[in-house]
Amino acid sequence: MIALPAFRLMHPTTLAEAARLAAEPDARLIAGGTGLLPNLRLGLGKPRTLVSLDRLEELRGISHSNSHLRIGAGVTLEQLSRSEDIPDALREAAKLVAAPGHRTAATLGGNLCLDTRCVYYNQSEHWRRSNNYCLKYGGDTCHVAPQGKKCRAAFSGDLAPALLALEAQVETTARVIPLEELYRDDGAAHLALAAGEIVVAVRIPAPKGRSGYAKARGRGAIDYPLAGVAMALALRDGCVEHLCVALTGTNSRPFVLNGTEAFIGGKPDQAALGKLVQKQAGPVRTTVIAADYRRQAAAILARRLLGRLSQGDESWT
Repeated sequence: MIALPAFRLMHPTTLAEAARLAAEPDARLIAGGTGLLPNLRLGLGKPRTLVSLDRLEELRGISHSNSHLRIGAGVTLEQLSRSEDIPDALREAAKLVAAPGHRTAATLGGNLCLDTRCVYYNQSEHWRRSNNYCLKYGGDTCHVAPQGKKCRAAFSGDLAPALLALEAQVETTARVIPLEELYRDDGAAHLALAAGEIVVAVRIPAPKGRSGYAKARGRGAIDYPLAGVAMALALRDGCVEHLCVALTGTNSRPFVLNGTEAFIGGKPDQAALGKLVQKQAGPVRTTVIAADYRRQAAAILARRLLGRLSQGDESWT
């Protein structure tokens, strides 16, 4: 770790002011800072301005309307983990992020905008310099996939897959879009936000059945997901009426699993779902854990989660 770079810290009191400051060159937004500050201490970025969001009341609060549940981007993960007003998948995901101390500071918006991670990126300045840096920051080669021209750093936020499975929308200072459109499949530039555009809230429609989230990680606390799976499931007479599955930790963006419409009308099939996950999960050597282990872990998590939501336990087909 190194000392933080010199910067000016701004405390705007309106979204308009925050957006204007965030659009300035070399400006970064900061809320809880649980992801940003460790990166800065590793020398990953030297912003001239940090724009604090802590005084923006528009980012706080959880409210209901006839069409959706709205959660402000400034709501902390601790609040989410204790709220009985939100779907199970989101509450379970919030409970599994980092440690209790982190969750009291970390925010919904911060977790959605979490930087991608890689074993070649999240290292000290000295370590990265000795390896000629990497494509994501300071270099021109992706050490994970040196023959390619694309950064393969993995997105490892826990809340995004839960909200994707719940078919959430994201509200920014400029627009309202499906959450999936917030992300690009590019580890170096994974957020589709314009300069100065700020995530304000998420909107979740009425849940379709039950939902849940599960993750694999190296330790039982603190660690980012090696693979994470969220699911929303509705059954009618024992057959699938609705199924949406989303993944994190395996690709450069969180994504909704394709092909789940094939399960509609049939009995929940854990084995078939596991195979579908293995085909679409694309982990590479971005962690010290083998990529194939993470792919298989994602498949097993999906199978178990389908069993839990459909039968109330983790039985296997």
